[in-house]
Amino acid sequence: MSAAGGGITAGLYGSAGIRTRRGRSTTGGAPIRAEGVKLGRPTEEVYGVRVERAAAEERLRDLGVGRWSTWRTGRCRLPWDWHVDQEVYVVEGTVRVVPEGSSRSMTFSKGDLVRYPKWFEADLFFSGPYEERYRFIAYGDD
Repeated sequence: MSAAGGGITAGLYGSAGIRTRRGRSTTGGAPIRAEGVKLGRPTEEVYGVRVERAAAEERLRDLGVGRWSTWRTGRCRLPWDWHVDQEVYVVEGTVRVVPEGSSRSMTFSKGDLVRYPKWFEADLFFSGPYEERYRFIAYGDD
């Protein structure tokens, strides 16, 4: 039996079994497998990353982005983990963010205002010159 759109490929009844975390089958049959399942939520939502595309000048002034620290890099890959929330305004360039253990990615470009959550881990891929303004946000700062 196949679910609409080709998501679940194994049958839900009959010979299909369910496996526990320890690998034991509850029915003695084959485990249910989901192949080609499309996750309906955007990657940003799945990982708790908030983004405002093309943030308005008024919003940037209200946040004081002009006073935030500046960071620049060129083409590179940077593994990173956040110990506190971080807010970033992309001044120039593009970054592709691949969460640890995921094949999904997010891309942020010039004009995007991004908030990365505490304990988030990812590889950052910069394809060329990149500049950002950033600040770290401690609990209770917002």
